[in-house]
Amino acid sequence: MLGLGLNDPRRVILIVTLVATATITGAWGFEILGYAPCELCLQQRWAYYVGVPLSALVGAALFARWTRLGAMGLALVGALFLGSAIFAAWHAGVEWRLWAGPNGCTGAFTKAADTSDFLRQLETTKLVRCDEVAIRILGLSLAGWNAVISLGLSALAAIGARAALVDD
Repeated sequence: MLGLGLNDPRRVILIVTLVATATITGAWGFEILGYAPCELCLQQRWAYYVGVPLSALVGAALFARWTRLGAMGLALVGALFLGSAIFAAWHAGVEWRLWAGPNGCTGAFTKAADTSDFLRQLETTKLVRCDEVAIRILGLSLAGWNAVISLGLSALAAIGARAALVDD
């Protein structure tokens, strides 16, 4: 780890902040390209909406040499992205049909009995299904990649928290 500079918590939080920012920016980019996110995809983004600014604040604390606060912040960032990894892995399992997802965006849709029933279904039915993959990259869906990236961010944050405590 020393060769990668991961013994410096400031470097670690900088890497976490940059990778998290690139990840959420990439998700927005795929959406701009026409890959509409499902309900679970949108929920996965919340970890980044919290994690990116939190990481920036933790970085500010570490650069101000508030090492204990930085270590606690890194631990919090690590826990946040560990939760993100678990949620993303669960969503990937829904996509692989390993388990059922939420009723609102997975499973069989019932056929409308008449026109008024059809119009009611249009108002309540989500058009982007959570159990269908919009795109796979190297065999993984975007939810699968989010699980991998979030797990990596969590591990990096844990390494950084440990390094901050050793420095203190």
